[in-house]
Amino acid sequence: MPDTAHGITTGAVARRLGVSPTTVRSWDQRYGIGPAVRADGRHRRWSPADVAMLEEMCRLTASGVPPAEAARAARQVRPGAARPTAPLEAPRAAVRRAGPGGGLPLGDVRQECRGLARAAVRLDGPAMEALLQEALAEHGLVTAWEEVMVPTLHAVGRKWESSGDRYVEVEHLLSWHVSTALRRGAATGPAATPSLAPVLLACVPAEQHTLPLEALTAGLAERGLPTRMFGAAVPAEAVDAAVRRLGPAAVVLWSQARSTAHHALARHVAGTEFGVRGARTAPLVLLAGPGWRGRTPAVGLVRPTGLREALDVISGLYGEPPGAAGEG
Repeated sequence: MPDTAHGITTGAVARRLGVSPTTVRSWDQRYGIGPAVRADGRHRRWSPADVAMLEEMCRLTASGVPPAEAARAARQVRPGAARPTAPLEAPRAAVRRAGPGGGLPLGDVRQECRGLARAAVRLDGPAMEALLQEALAEHGLVTAWEEVMVPTLHAVGRKWESSGDRYVEVEHLLSWHVSTALRRGAATGPAATPSLAPVLLACVPAEQHTLPLEALTAGLAERGLPTRMFGAAVPAEAVDAAVRRLGPAAVVLWSQARSTAHHALARHVAGTEFGVRGARTAPLVLLAGPGWRGRTPAVGLVRPTGLREALDVISGLYGEPPGAAGEG
């Protein structure tokens, strides 16, 4: 347990604020945003007043205030600090704009989500990487995806849509770190049995959103199931060729919007048979994503409602019970 009588460590305060320890140390070294008292004269220990100062620094930098200017304003939060001789109008206005999620429209979400949002708005890559790894380790893939990653991604998307060209860089960097965390998780799963038919995952033609399929790929890898992930905007001819060559147990087709949903392709894949004569089979096709809503799936097609259901449906094809290998 932390020694609260003498303050908390840099690592603990970084986790609380949603920044990396390196960022906290850099603010101390560059701008004097450090603890008022150091344990043994060397180790940083942060008191509640010190933490309040760092929270102010986070709010200001997340609103676009330059770090040096934000540091001057943030130091005034600590009791006993000298007041500035001139008003800092820009930082004060920034405080009003910056919410607990770095100004993003988050709503009622987990605290980890707010920390990730603050790090994303600051373009703090190391903090995003650390927070995503912590969320995956603490909550498991499904909860981390549904309750931390997705709400933050949606909030950034809404902010982008309502702010013209602003926040595009935030969405791109956040998406890259989410993708990295998911792929790292997929790479650490147990080795799949080579004899098992794989799961083929692909975005339909004209569909560029791959992150949900990357989350499903990571979940399947976590359960030791073989996958072949083909990524964004896979041409119909390529999907057909891959199905015939691989003989997959299941094919997951992702569509984000109704304009990209390719119903003819889905029906074609569901009707594609392979195997030896007399024992030919066809893959189960999962229509994943909101683009498929509005129609009743035909025979051989299923429409899962989310990541957990998709994992359970596919696991059932291999004789595994729902929720196998932990949360999945």
